[in-house]
Amino acid sequence: MDRVALLLAPMALFTAGRTAAAQSVSQFYAGRQITFIVGASAGGGYDRQARLVARHLGKHIPGTPTIIVQNMPGAGSLAATNYIYNAAARDGSVIALVMRSMLLIKNWNPQSVRFDLVGLNWIGSINSEVALVAAWHTAPHKSANDLFVQELIVGGTTGVDPETTPRLLNTLIGTKFKIVNGYPGTTEIILAMERGELQGIGDWSWSSMKTARPDWLRDKKITLLMQAALHKEPELAGLPSALDFVKTDADRKVMELYLTQKTLARPVIAPPAIAPERLTALKAAFAALAHDADFLADARRAGIDVAPLAGEAVESIIAMISSAPPETAERLGKAIGSEK
Repeated sequence: MDRVALLLAPMALFTAGRTAAAQSVSQFYAGRQITFIVGASAGGGYDRQARLVARHLGKHIPGTPTIIVQNMPGAGSLAATNYIYNAAARDGSVIALVMRSMLLIKNWNPQSVRFDLVGLNWIGSINSEVALVAAWHTAPHKSANDLFVQELIVGGTTGVDPETTPRLLNTLIGTKFKIVNGYPGTTEIILAMERGELQGIGDWSWSSMKTARPDWLRDKKITLLMQAALHKEPELAGLPSALDFVKTDADRKVMELYLTQKTLARPVIAPPAIAPERLTALKAAFAALAHDADFLADARRAGIDVAPLAGEAVESIIAMISSAPPETAERLGKAIGSEK
Protein backbone atom coordinates (compact mmCIF):
# COMPACT_ATOMS: atom_id res chain seq x y z
CA MET A 1 0.00 0.00 0.00
CA ASP A 2 2.84 2.35 0.84
CA ARG A 3 4.39 1.68 -2.56
CA VAL A 4 1.06 2.39 -4.30
CA ALA A 5 0.63 5.62 -2.35
CA LEU A 6 4.13 6.66 -3.28
CA LEU A 7 3.42 6.05 -6.96
CA LEU A 8 0.11 7.93 -6.82
CA ALA A 9 1.48 10.99 -4.97
CA PRO A 10 3.08 12.67 -8.01
CA MET A 11 -0.15 12.14 -9.97
CA ALA A 12 -2.15 13.78 -7.18
CA LEU A 13 0.18 16.77 -7.13
CA PHE A 14 -0.03 17.05 -10.93
CA THR A 15 -3.83 16.94 -10.79
CA ALA A 16 -3.96 19.58 -8.03
CA GLY A 17 -1.62 21.80 -10.01
CA ARG A 18 -3.80 21.47 -13.12
CA THR A 19 -6.91 22.28 -11.05
CA ALA A 20 -5.30 25.43 -9.61
CA ALA A 21 -4.09 26.49 -13.03
CA ALA A 22 -7.52 25.92 -14.51
CA GLN A 23 -9.25 27.93 -11.78
CA SER A 24 -10.85 30.99 -13.34
CA VAL A 25 -10.38 34.51 -11.96
CA SER A 26 -14.00 34.48 -10.80
CA GLN A 27 -13.57 31.16 -9.02
CA PHE A 28 -10.43 32.40 -7.27
CA TYR A 29 -11.96 35.61 -5.96
CA ALA A 30 -15.45 34.30 -5.11
CA GLY A 31 -15.90 34.42 -1.35
CA ARG A 32 -12.38 35.76 -0.85
CA GLN A 33 -11.06 38.85 0.90
CA ILE A 34 -8.49 41.16 -0.68
CA THR A 35 -6.25 42.95 1.81
CA PHE A 36 -5.71 46.58 0.81
CA ILE A 37 -2.66 47.86 2.69
CA VAL A 38 -2.21 51.60 3.23
CA GLY A 39 1.35 52.75 3.79
CA ALA A 40 0.18 55.55 6.09
CA SER A 41 -1.63 55.97 9.38
CA ALA A 42 -5.41 55.94 9.79
CA GLY A 43 -7.35 59.15 9.22
CA GLY A 44 -5.06 60.85 6.73
CA GLY A 45 -5.51 61.52 3.03
CA TYR A 46 -4.06 58.22 1.84
CA ASP A 47 -6.19 56.28 4.32
CA ARG A 48 -9.38 58.09 3.29
CA GLN A 49 -8.71 57.45 -0.38
CA ALA A 50 -7.96 53.77 0.21
CA ARG A 51 -11.21 53.28 2.11
CA LEU A 52 -13.12 55.03 -0.66
CA VAL A 53 -11.62 52.69 -3.27
CA ALA A 54 -12.20 49.65 -1.05
CA ARG A 55 -15.93 50.39 -0.94
CA HIS A 56 -16.24 50.12 -4.73
CA LEU A 57 -13.37 48.13 -6.27
CA GLY A 58 -14.63 44.64 -5.39
CA LYS A 59 -17.76 44.86 -7.53
CA HIS A 60 -15.59 45.29 -10.63
CA ILE A 61 -13.47 42.19 -9.92
CA PRO A 62 -14.83 38.83 -11.16
CA GLY A 63 -16.13 36.94 -8.12
CA THR A 64 -16.82 40.21 -6.26
CA PRO A 65 -14.41 39.74 -3.35
CA THR A 66 -14.69 41.87 -0.23
CA ILE A 67 -11.85 44.32 0.37
CA ILE A 68 -10.50 45.10 3.83
CA VAL A 69 -8.14 48.00 4.56
CA GLN A 70 -5.10 47.47 6.74
CA ASN A 71 -2.84 50.35 7.78
CA MET A 72 0.92 49.75 7.69
CA PRO A 73 2.57 53.10 8.43
CA GLY A 74 6.30 53.43 8.72
CA ALA A 75 9.15 55.35 7.08
CA GLY A 76 6.91 57.17 4.64
CA SER A 77 5.48 53.92 3.16
CA LEU A 78 8.85 52.17 2.93
CA ALA A 79 7.66 49.50 5.35
CA ALA A 80 4.57 48.79 3.25
CA THR A 81 6.37 48.88 -0.10
CA ASN A 82 9.18 46.61 1.08
CA TYR A 83 6.56 44.23 2.47
CA ILE A 84 4.59 44.13 -0.78
CA TYR A 85 7.71 43.37 -2.80
CA ASN A 86 9.27 40.78 -0.49
CA ALA A 87 6.70 39.19 1.81
CA ALA A 88 3.10 39.70 0.68
CA ALA A 89 1.15 36.87 -0.94
CA ARG A 90 1.64 36.83 -4.71
CA ASP A 91 -1.71 35.35 -5.62
CA GLY A 92 -3.63 38.61 -6.20
CA SER A 93 -5.08 38.77 -2.70
CA VAL A 94 -2.95 41.73 -1.52
CA ILE A 95 -2.63 45.24 -2.98
CA ALA A 96 -1.40 48.48 -1.45
CA LEU A 97 -1.67 52.25 -1.65
CA VAL A 98 1.71 53.80 -0.92
CA MET A 99 3.06 57.31 -0.74
CA ARG A 100 4.27 58.79 -4.03
CA SER A 101 7.74 59.38 -2.59
CA MET A 102 8.33 55.64 -3.09
CA LEU A 103 8.70 56.34 -6.82
CA LEU A 104 11.98 58.18 -6.31
CA ILE A 105 13.18 57.38 -2.81
CA LYS A 106 15.94 55.12 -4.10
CA ASN A 107 17.70 58.25 -5.35
CA TRP A 108 18.21 59.66 -1.86
CA ASN A 109 17.73 56.72 0.52
CA PRO A 110 18.97 53.63 -1.35
CA GLN A 111 20.09 51.77 1.75
CA SER A 112 16.51 51.36 2.96
CA VAL A 113 14.94 50.35 -0.36
CA ARG A 114 14.33 46.62 -0.82
CA PHE A 115 12.14 46.78 -3.90
CA ASP A 116 12.49 47.39 -7.62
CA LEU A 117 10.07 49.79 -9.32
CA VAL A 118 9.89 47.74 -12.50
CA GLY A 119 9.42 44.50 -10.55
CA LEU A 120 6.32 45.79 -8.76
CA ASN A 121 2.94 45.52 -10.45
CA TRP A 122 1.27 48.92 -10.94
CA ILE A 123 -2.52 48.77 -10.67
CA GLY A 124 -3.15 52.50 -11.15
CA SER A 125 -3.16 55.85 -9.39
CA ILE A 126 -6.19 57.28 -7.59
CA ASN A 127 -5.33 60.87 -8.39
CA SER A 128 -2.74 63.34 -9.59
CA GLU A 129 -1.70 66.25 -7.41
CA VAL A 130 -0.31 69.76 -7.57
CA ALA A 131 1.94 70.74 -4.68
CA LEU A 132 1.54 74.16 -3.08
CA VAL A 133 3.85 76.28 -1.00
CA ALA A 134 1.78 78.26 1.49
CA ALA A 135 2.55 80.75 4.27
CA TRP A 136 0.47 81.42 7.38
CA HIS A 137 -1.15 84.84 7.27
CA THR A 138 1.14 86.22 9.99
CA ALA A 139 4.28 85.40 7.98
CA PRO A 140 5.81 88.29 5.99
CA HIS A 141 5.78 86.26 2.76
CA LYS A 142 3.15 87.52 0.32
CA SER A 143 4.49 86.34 -3.06
CA ALA A 144 6.81 83.74 -4.58
CA ASN A 145 9.59 86.32 -4.81
CA ASP A 146 9.64 86.60 -1.01
CA LEU A 147 10.81 82.97 -0.81
CA PHE A 148 14.12 84.03 -2.34
CA VAL A 149 14.60 86.99 0.02
CA GLN A 150 13.68 85.84 3.51
CA GLU A 151 13.56 82.53 5.32
CA LEU A 152 10.25 80.67 5.61
CA ILE A 153 10.08 78.16 8.47
CA VAL A 154 8.20 75.05 7.34
CA GLY A 155 7.50 71.67 8.88
CA GLY A 156 8.88 68.45 7.44
CA THR A 157 8.41 64.70 7.57
CA THR A 158 11.71 62.99 6.78
CA GLY A 159 11.80 61.59 3.25
CA VAL A 160 8.27 62.77 2.37
CA ASP A 161 7.08 65.66 0.19
CA PRO A 162 6.73 68.39 2.90
CA GLU A 163 10.45 67.92 3.48
CA THR A 164 11.83 66.84 0.11
CA THR A 165 10.10 69.48 -2.04
CA PRO A 166 11.38 72.57 -0.15
CA ARG A 167 14.81 70.94 0.11
CA LEU A 168 14.89 70.49 -3.66
CA LEU A 169 13.69 74.05 -4.26
CA ASN A 170 16.43 75.40 -1.99
CA THR A 171 19.04 73.55 -4.02
CA LEU A 172 17.76 74.10 -7.55
CA ILE A 173 16.21 77.56 -7.56
CA GLY A 174 17.62 79.20 -4.43
CA THR A 175 14.63 79.52 -2.11
CA LYS A 176 15.26 80.04 1.60
CA PHE A 177 13.15 77.43 3.35
CA LYS A 178 14.15 76.45 6.87
CA ILE A 179 12.84 72.89 7.36
CA VAL A 180 11.93 71.71 10.85
CA ASN A 181 11.69 67.93 10.73
CA GLY A 182 9.99 65.60 13.19
CA TYR A 183 6.33 65.98 12.25
CA PRO A 184 4.56 62.64 11.60
CA GLY A 185 2.59 64.03 8.66
CA THR A 186 0.78 66.92 7.03
CA THR A 187 -1.98 66.93 9.67
CA GLU A 188 0.54 67.69 12.39
CA ILE A 189 2.27 70.32 10.26
CA ILE A 190 -0.92 72.30 9.65
CA LEU A 191 -1.80 72.12 13.36
CA ALA A 192 1.66 73.52 14.12
CA MET A 193 0.96 76.38 11.70
CA GLU A 194 -2.23 77.18 13.60
CA ARG A 195 -0.29 77.17 16.88
CA GLY A 196 2.25 79.60 15.45
CA GLU A 197 5.28 77.33 15.72
CA LEU A 198 5.67 77.19 11.92
CA GLN A 199 5.35 79.93 9.29
CA GLY A 200 4.13 77.67 6.52
CA ILE A 201 4.34 74.43 4.58
CA GLY A 202 6.58 73.63 1.63
CA ASP A 203 4.38 71.01 -0.05
CA TRP A 204 0.67 70.50 0.49
CA SER A 205 -1.53 69.02 -2.22
CA TRP A 206 -4.14 71.41 -3.60
CA SER A 207 -6.89 68.79 -3.42
CA SER A 208 -6.11 68.08 0.25
CA MET A 209 -5.89 71.77 1.14
CA LYS A 210 -9.32 72.49 -0.36
CA THR A 211 -11.01 69.69 1.59
CA ALA A 212 -9.05 69.76 4.86
CA ARG A 213 -9.00 73.51 5.46
CA PRO A 214 -11.46 75.30 3.13
CA ASP A 215 -11.89 78.01 5.77
CA TRP A 216 -8.19 78.87 5.51
CA LEU A 217 -8.71 79.75 1.86
CA ARG A 218 -12.04 81.49 2.41
CA ASP A 219 -10.80 83.58 5.33
CA LYS A 220 -7.35 84.23 3.84
CA LYS A 221 -5.57 82.56 6.74
CA ILE A 222 -2.89 81.37 4.34
CA THR A 223 -1.12 82.89 1.37
CA LEU A 224 -0.45 80.66 -1.63
CA LEU A 225 3.06 81.39 -2.89
CA MET A 226 4.04 78.78 -5.47
CA GLN A 227 2.86 75.58 -7.10
CA ALA A 228 4.93 72.58 -8.14
CA ALA A 229 3.88 69.97 -10.70
CA LEU A 230 4.63 69.13 -14.31
CA HIS A 231 1.54 71.11 -15.32
CA LYS A 232 -0.12 74.08 -13.62
CA GLU A 233 -3.39 73.64 -11.79
CA PRO A 234 -6.14 75.31 -13.90
CA GLU A 235 -7.78 76.70 -10.76
CA LEU A 236 -4.50 78.44 -9.90
CA ALA A 237 -3.39 79.57 -13.34
CA GLY A 238 -2.01 82.86 -12.04
CA LEU A 239 0.15 81.26 -9.33
CA PRO A 240 3.83 80.88 -10.33
CA SER A 241 5.26 77.41 -10.80
CA ALA A 242 8.58 76.29 -9.41
CA LEU A 243 9.53 75.40 -12.98
CA ASP A 244 9.25 79.10 -13.86
CA PHE A 245 12.35 79.81 -11.76
CA VAL A 246 14.65 77.07 -13.13
CA LYS A 247 17.68 78.56 -14.88
CA THR A 248 19.38 75.66 -16.71
CA ASP A 249 18.26 72.66 -18.75
CA ALA A 250 20.12 70.33 -16.39
CA ASP A 251 18.23 71.73 -13.38
CA ARG A 252 14.94 71.48 -15.26
CA LYS A 253 15.53 67.79 -15.96
CA VAL A 254 16.16 67.15 -12.27
CA MET A 255 13.03 69.01 -11.20
CA GLU A 256 10.88 67.36 -13.85
CA LEU A 257 12.09 63.93 -12.74
CA TYR A 258 11.12 64.79 -9.17
CA LEU A 259 7.72 66.13 -10.21
CA THR A 260 6.74 62.94 -12.05
CA GLN A 261 5.59 61.64 -8.68
CA LYS A 262 2.90 64.32 -8.59
CA THR A 263 1.31 62.74 -11.68
CA LEU A 264 1.21 59.39 -9.84
CA ALA A 265 0.19 60.98 -6.58
CA ARG A 266 -1.69 58.01 -5.08
CA PRO A 267 -0.14 54.86 -6.56
CA VAL A 268 -1.75 51.45 -6.04
CA ILE A 269 0.65 48.53 -6.32
CA ALA A 270 0.65 44.74 -6.14
CA PRO A 271 3.45 42.22 -5.53
CA PRO A 272 5.55 40.76 -8.34
CA ALA A 273 4.72 37.48 -10.08
CA ILE A 274 0.91 37.59 -9.85
CA ALA A 275 -0.82 35.31 -12.35
CA PRO A 276 -1.34 37.41 -15.50
CA GLU A 277 -5.10 36.88 -15.67
CA ARG A 278 -5.59 38.03 -12.06
CA LEU A 279 -3.35 41.05 -12.59
CA THR A 280 -5.34 41.95 -15.70
CA ALA A 281 -8.57 41.68 -13.69
CA LEU A 282 -7.24 43.95 -10.94
CA LYS A 283 -6.08 46.58 -13.44
CA ALA A 284 -9.37 46.46 -15.33
CA ALA A 285 -11.34 46.80 -12.09
CA PHE A 286 -9.34 49.85 -11.06
CA ALA A 287 -9.71 51.46 -14.49
CA ALA A 288 -13.49 50.92 -14.25
CA LEU A 289 -13.63 53.25 -11.23
CA ALA A 290 -13.10 56.23 -13.54
CA HIS A 291 -16.58 55.58 -14.98
CA ASP A 292 -18.30 54.30 -11.83
CA ALA A 293 -21.06 56.79 -11.00
CA ASP A 294 -21.46 55.46 -7.44
CA PHE A 295 -17.72 55.73 -6.78
CA LEU A 296 -17.54 59.27 -8.16
CA ALA A 297 -20.60 60.34 -6.17
CA ASP A 298 -19.16 58.80 -3.01
CA ALA A 299 -15.92 60.73 -3.60
CA ARG A 300 -17.84 64.00 -3.98
CA ARG A 301 -19.76 63.38 -0.74
CA ALA A 302 -16.51 62.66 1.07
CA GLY A 303 -14.82 65.74 -0.39
CA ILE A 304 -12.10 63.63 -2.04
CA ASP A 305 -10.72 64.59 -5.44
CA VAL A 306 -10.27 61.54 -7.65
CA ALA A 307 -9.09 61.07 -11.24
CA PRO A 308 -8.14 57.39 -11.57
CA LEU A 309 -5.18 56.75 -13.85
CA ALA A 310 -5.10 53.27 -15.40
CA GLY A 311 -2.23 50.85 -14.89
CA GLU A 312 -0.89 51.15 -18.45
CA ALA A 313 -0.50 54.92 -18.12
CA VAL A 314 1.20 54.45 -14.76
CA GLU A 315 3.61 51.92 -16.21
CA SER A 316 4.70 54.37 -18.92
CA ILE A 317 5.67 56.90 -16.24
CA ILE A 318 7.47 54.21 -14.22
CA ALA A 319 9.45 53.38 -17.36
CA MET A 320 10.34 57.06 -17.75
CA ILE A 321 11.55 57.24 -14.14
CA SER A 322 13.53 54.02 -14.45
CA SER A 323 15.23 55.19 -17.65
CA ALA A 324 16.23 58.63 -16.34
CA PRO A 325 19.87 59.48 -17.21
CA PRO A 326 22.19 58.47 -14.34
CA GLU A 327 23.53 61.98 -13.98
CA THR A 328 20.00 63.38 -13.55
CA ALA A 329 19.07 60.75 -10.97
CA GLU A 330 22.36 61.33 -9.14
CA ARG A 331 21.82 65.09 -9.04
CA LEU A 332 18.31 64.57 -7.69
CA GLY A 333 19.64 62.36 -4.90
CA LYS A 334 22.27 64.92 -3.97
CA ALA A 335 19.77 67.80 -4.08
CA ILE A 336 17.34 66.07 -1.72
CA GLY A 337 20.10 65.03 0.65
CA SER A 338 22.21 68.15 0.39
CA GLU A 339 21.22 69.68 3.73
CA LYS A 340 20.86 66.51 5.80
